Amino acid sequence: MVMKRTPRNIVYHELIGLGVEVKNHTDPSIIGTEGEVIYESRNMLFIRQRDGSVRKVPKEVGEFLFKLERNRSVRVSGLRLLGRPEERLKKVRGGLK
Repeated sequence: MVMKRTPRNIVYHELIGLGVEVKNHTDPSIIGTEGEVIYESRNMLFIRQRDGSVRKVPKEVGEFLFKLERNRSVRVSGLRLLGRPEERLKKVRGGLK
């Protein structure tokens, strides 16, 4: 069974393929960066912008607006996104035991 991405569970899902906008960041030049997440490492989001360029954005010091299905969106602190998706899920599962 595949769980849909919702505002409540977004941090436990793969972010690749989602539209995203950087709403806040310690580096002011990154604020407003918008596009599609094409890769995610432990500490970075790789965002393909409309002009085709790719911008590496550190997760930890940012705040992101992810665009979900059915015109929904969710704002997420980068601190909640640290780690790979499988690592973020393990944290939750570990806490449920």
